Amino acid sequence: MGKHILITGGAGFIGAHVAKELLSHGYRVRALDTLNPQVHGPDRKRPDYLPADVELIVGDVRDPAAVARAVEGTQAVVHLAALVGVGQSMYQIAEYTAVNNLGTAVLWEALAKHPVECVVVASSMSIYGEGLYRDADGIVREPTERSLEQLKMHDWEVRDDQGRLLAPVATPENKTPCLASVYALSKYDQERLCLMLGRAYGIPAIALRFFNTYGPYQALSNPYTGVLSNFASRVLNGNPPLIFEDGLQKRDFVSVYDVSRAVRLAIETPAAGGGAFNISSGQPMTVKECAERTVRAIGRSDIEPQITAKYRAGDIRHCFADVSLAREVLGWAPQVTLEEGLEDLANWLTGQTAVDRGLEARAELAARGLMV
Repeated sequence: MGKHILITGGAGFIGAHVAKELLSHGYRVRALDTLNPQVHGPDRKRPDYLPADVELIVGDVRDPAAVARAVEGTQAVVHLAALVGVGQSMYQIAEYTAVNNLGTAVLWEALAKHPVECVVVASSMSIYGEGLYRDADGIVREPTERSLEQLKMHDWEVRDDQGRLLAPVATPENKTPCLASVYALSKYDQERLCLMLGRAYGIPAIALRFFNTYGPYQALSNPYTGVLSNFASRVLNGNPPLIFEDGLQKRDFVSVYDVSRAVRLAIETPAAGGGAFNISSGQPMTVKECAERTVRAIGRSDIEPQITAKYRAGDIRHCFADVSLAREVLGWAPQVTLEEGLEDLANWLTGQTAVDRGLEARAELAARGLMV
């Protein structure tokens, strides 16, 4: 019988896919999930997409009793439990800090009493802030954050001290973190707690820095989930995707199937212990192009993405991944192209319903002065 794996946040979008990946390779899976209404709806029912073979414990990662019960008898932990979303984190400050930071601390107090063979934690590309850039002299450098005065003038690009444009390049794991949001700060805290305590307790810990993950099962009615699902929710309701700034900011999108495979390989690769790895496609794309492709995949050529020329506090301009370290150590490489992934997402979206809360989320930010 295969190893018993605990997935915190295991009933969520990524968690359910990781569970399927692990089950298909002979592992046994237990999930701990609070079934947050923002993600799972007010009824907080076990989602239909969660495999029947997954043992689900409904509980809060901040509850020591629930966590101790969940850890008991397992050989590895995949720590996905977290509140997600840059924008919401900037005003639900205490809640994000409690769930993401305190929840990870509670998990490690349980692991100190009941050690496991390894821990894989979901980190995030958000910890980088801006990615790396090359200046006019060809030197790769870490940029300073754009000023609020610059953004108010709709000058979106990243510049050097002389005002010259910087060109974005792929970001490797050794870039210095630049934490531009409460969410980013909390994800960095999760990563560092796991790597630090893993070293202290002799439990190999691996941080996987997920970039913009997309695929079936994303919470379409949660406006603070991934950008692709936000676009899809708008389109399904006959509304244009709303794009911040000028839409030319570059991001890196990765299929949830590739993410799930990376998690399994991290569990199975002893050499990964203590490391942090970018998990993404390594193929930059503008947010505008991504929105246009999402519209086409859903078959609504009558809808055009809407450029808002607004800035959201905590956002960055460009960041895309250098994934060579994951290739070298984990033997992992992205396999799903964006075209294939969007086709798969569009097929899943057929028959799905979504409550479009995009304008509501924007109003929340604007009311707090977090959007200019």
